[in-house]
Amino acid sequence: MSVVAVVGAQWGDEGKGKIVDMLAEKASMVVRFSGGPNAGHTVHNPHGEFRLHLVPSGIFYAHTTCIIGGGVVVSPTVLLAELKQLWDKGIDTSKLVISTRAHIIMPYHILLDRLEEESKGEGALGTTRSGVGPAYADKVARLGIRAGDLPDREGLRRRIDFILRHKNPILTKIYGAAPLSVDDVFAQLCQDGERLAPFIRETEPLVRQAVEAGQPMVLEGAQGALLDIDFGTYPYVTSSSVIAAGAFAGAGLHPIKIDHILGAMKAYTTRVGAGPMPTELKDQTGERIRQLAQEYGATTGRPRRCGWFDAVATRHSAMVSGFTGVALTRLDVLDSFESIKICTGYEVDGRITDEFPSCALLLERCRPVYEELPGWQSPTTQARRFQDMPPRAQSYVKRLEEVVGCPVDIISVGPRREATIVARPIL
Repeated sequence: MSVVAVVGAQWGDEGKGKIVDMLAEKASMVVRFSGGPNAGHTVHNPHGEFRLHLVPSGIFYAHTTCIIGGGVVVSPTVLLAELKQLWDKGIDTSKLVISTRAHIIMPYHILLDRLEEESKGEGALGTTRSGVGPAYADKVARLGIRAGDLPDREGLRRRIDFILRHKNPILTKIYGAAPLSVDDVFAQLCQDGERLAPFIRETEPLVRQAVEAGQPMVLEGAQGALLDIDFGTYPYVTSSSVIAAGAFAGAGLHPIKIDHILGAMKAYTTRVGAGPMPTELKDQTGERIRQLAQEYGATTGRPRRCGWFDAVATRHSAMVSGFTGVALTRLDVLDSFESIKICTGYEVDGRITDEFPSCALLLERCRPVYEELPGWQSPTTQARRFQDMPPRAQSYVKRLEEVVGCPVDIISVGPRREATIVARPIL
């Protein structure tokens, strides 16, 4: 038996979808444990190209049960559109399960997300405006509606009426927006609830039974550790716990049951939205990386900020999540570069540090200290064994192992499943 958590090691967008899709071939269950439709996992496989926002990336295997865990916030609109995309391609979704404990993103969450971002002007955080933050805020404030609440029509209407008596004054008096109708919100939620009802059930028994039976399982993370609500670059973070510890609560799993924690990291660094990013390249090199890798958000289409690999930040992620190994992705993007840099430290206020600061204001003042390595200027896309790669590409991978402090278990050299080197089997 093996339970593997796949966690983002940077600011998200590290290619976790491909890694989970690949591992799911041998897994009986994939559990998405955090985040919401603000996450976008792009998967290339024989069925085509898919951008998944809520459905776990293991959905393409008929033998794999896919669970949207209690730690996820679910947009019915996004999820139903995603299911239609899968159905149109002939993908069987009968083994998809939504936890009764998963919170629902309501229309007022999406509206408030947009209005709050707009009101901040230049101080906006750069959210996806998909209602994720307000939904998690209501979860903590005990004003949320969960998937398990949807069948109780009478109780659901009372709940919506109660919540809108709190939300509408905010919409009208603070933002000058029109109030929402209880009837309209209730009717839409009932319609969505009917369509999602076949998928909603208690998921904790399913997870427990799979573990007790010794079945291989993948826990699918969203975003990256540097966006974690506690350990990321606060306040420029997401609203949930996306590090490995979040998998325990989000999936309903006992901590000692996880065997491997696999950190997914790109061979360079990207970030979407506002917030400090020490290695960001605002020059031709950064644009070259963006164009070669087509670094545009799967959820919003926004261009991602690109830069050299930040070992200080990634080492911090490895520490707080306890990576047992890493999956290195997008190595092929660097195939044509004459030289490649790795940030091994920060210069701040006249001193050098290799520690990642907890304060975003301090991180904004940090300047990268680089180590430069020669590029390999040779394609890696056909390599299927580590020794098949160009020697300088091998040296780069080994150096990343040293500076991050974790072995590289998997190397991705292209978007498709087969463009992968498995240095150490995980499942």
